[in-house]
Amino acid sequence: MWKFIQNNRELTIVFAILFLFLLLIMWSDSRFNLQTVTMIFTSAQIVMLLSIGASFVILTRNIDVSVGSIMGLCAVIMGSLLNLGYELSVAFMCTILCGFLAGLFNGVLVTILRIPAIVATLGTLGLYKGIMLLLTGGKWIEGLPQELKSLSEPMLLNISPIGWLLILLIIAAYILLTKVRLGRNFYAVGDNLQGALQLGVNVNLIRISAFAINGITAALAGIVFAAQIGFVPNSTGNGLEMKAIAACVLGGISLLGGSGNIIGAILGAYFLIEIDTILVLLKVPAYWNNFVAGIVLLAVLVFDGRIRIMIEKNIKSQRYARFLKDDLTQNKL
Repeated sequence: MWKFIQNNRELTIVFAILFLFLLLIMWSDSRFNLQTVTMIFTSAQIVMLLSIGASFVILTRNIDVSVGSIMGLCAVIMGSLLNLGYELSVAFMCTILCGFLAGLFNGVLVTILRIPAIVATLGTLGLYKGIMLLLTGGKWIEGLPQELKSLSEPMLLNISPIGWLLILLIIAAYILLTKVRLGRNFYAVGDNLQGALQLGVNVNLIRISAFAINGITAALAGIVFAAQIGFVPNSTGNGLEMKAIAACVLGGISLLGGSGNIIGAILGAYFLIEIDTILVLLKVPAYWNNFVAGIVLLAVLVFDGRIRIMIEKNIKSQRYARFLKDDLTQNKL
C-alpha cells in the first residue's frame, strides 16, 4: 500500500479535491454536476498554465517569482496590439515572443551571470511590472475584440477552445517530461548536477530552456486572462507567481529539484482554485475566504507530510528487515 502511495503522489491531492466536492454536496443547496467541475477548470486555467512553466524551473532546482509580471506584460501587449488593429494571429505570436524573451532573459541572468534565481527574478518582477505600467500609462486596456473573447466561450462538454488547447498542452508537457530523453534532462539537472554533466547534458541550456518555457506559459496565461476577462487592468498577474509555486509544491514537486510530476502541479492548481469556488458556492462571507483557504491548504500539506514520513519509515523498516534477515542467514551458516 505504502509503495503504491509513494509511486502515486498525486493521490493525496485527488483525495483533497474529492473531499471538497463532498463538502459542497453535503452543505450546498445547489446540485453537484459536470458544470461545477468544468467551471472550476475554467477558473483554474491561468494558474495551471503558470504551474506548468513553474514545474520546469523548479525541477532544475531554481525558482521564478516574476511570472505574474510577465503574464501582466504579455496581456498588455496582446490587448494593445489588438486595439491597434493587428490580426489575432499576429498579436498572439508577438505575445508569445515577448514571454519567451522575458523568460530567456531570466535564464541568462541565473545561468550565465550566475545571479541567484530568487534575486534575479525578484529584480525582473519589478522590471516587467514597470514596463507594463509604462506601456499603459497606468491605465486599463479595454474594448478587446469579440474574436479574442470567443476563445473562452464554452463549446464541447462545456469546455472552451482555450480549455481544450490547455488539455493538449498538459498532455504534451507530461509526455515530454516522462517519455522523452530531453525532458528527463530537466530532472537530471535538478536531481544530480554532477551526474548530469558526466552524462553529457548541456546543463546551462536546460536551465535557460526551463526559464524560457516558463515565460511562454506566462504569456499564454496572459492571453487566457485577456480572453476570459475582456479587459486588462494594471494589476494583472499580481500575486499569481505564489499560487503557481504553491500548486507545484502541493502537487508533489520538490523545491530541491529533480522530483515530482507535472500532473500533480495541475491538480494542485485545480485544488487551489477549487477552494475559492467552493467557498463562494457555500455562500461563505468574503472576509473568511483567505482564512478558510489557508486552513484547508495547511491541513492538506500537513496530511501529505505525515504520509511522506510514514512512507519513509516503512521503507527504512523494510531495509532493516532485509539486512537482519541476511545476518540471521549468515549466522546459521
